[in-house]
Amino acid sequence: MLNDIKRASFKHKNNKPWYYIKNYVRQRLPFFIYQRQLEKKLASVKDFDTEYIQKRLNYYNRLENVCKLPDSAEVLSDFKLKNHFKVYYFDAFEYTRYFRQTLKICPLFGDIIHIPDHPSLVKSRPIEGDNANSVVMKLAKVRHFLFLNDKTRFEEKKDLLIGRGKIRQEQRIRFMEMYYKHPMCDVGQVNITSDARFPAKRLTIDEQLQYKFILCLEGNDVASNLKWVMSSNSLAVMPKPKYETWFMEGTLIPNYHYMLIKDDYSDLEERMNYYIQHPDEANQIIENAHKYVEQFKNKKQEDLLNLMVLKKYFEKTGQQV
Repeated sequence: MLNDIKRASFKHKNNKPWYYIKNYVRQRLPFFIYQRQLEKKLASVKDFDTEYIQKRLNYYNRLENVCKLPDSAEVLSDFKLKNHFKVYYFDAFEYTRYFRQTLKICPLFGDIIHIPDHPSLVKSRPIEGDNANSVVMKLAKVRHFLFLNDKTRFEEKKDLLIGRGKIRQEQRIRFMEMYYKHPMCDVGQVNITSDARFPAKRLTIDEQLQYKFILCLEGNDVASNLKWVMSSNSLAVMPKPKYETWFMEGTLIPNYHYMLIKDDYSDLEERMNYYIQHPDEANQIIENAHKYVEQFKNKKQEDLLNLMVLKKYFEKTGQQV
């Protein structure tokens, strides 16, 4: 019961009730209020490092040639909550409301791991291949974008790997088959069913922060805990990622931002022992990870980038903004 109360608290969580209240209120406000602000918001790029902003813009939106949208594209005036996943809609609407409502988009919401046939707004995309049609926006952020302030030093934590998650995908099942009940690991599944193979007690983030190593395995797409783990004083442990979101997982450097393990997980124990014996190197990775997450904490900059991604999307799909 006490553990359930801890998990239900707002500590180390984004405030979901406030998130929903704020977004429902946005639905009621006239579009012209925001559309009048668009030019000023876009002009604020001069207040930031323009080279850095341009680099991120072109990372998220890789469209180069003008490409028309299909007839099935959705007109912004028809872009409604009832037709889409709630948090994806809210996070997209936060920025689409600044544009003329006669413009069109192709929203592709959910855990997307394929590259669409036409330019689409997505939360996630494959890192490899020609992924230009996958235009990334900062979506589902109330769940995915969580950062924290970990006050426990790496050296003070347990010499173990902690891992909790829903175990459905082949790659997660394979990891559990290898390391469930392993003496250096406390891993298991939280989707407990009558036939659960790897049952484990749910843990709060505070409880997971007591461990030197935290497992960040991709599930349907990216590892949803990676952001908060990289803001902690524990090492994020994972193979090289295959998918990415607004967090730009494709730019992460192995053994610089996170502890790399092989795709077959066979070197996990060896890599853990190395960083247990070399805490200075572990702390350097943690410092690098902290610097990396800092770039996502400036809300004005994040808002500007989302607007610029959309503006470029409209331009590259032959629409006049």
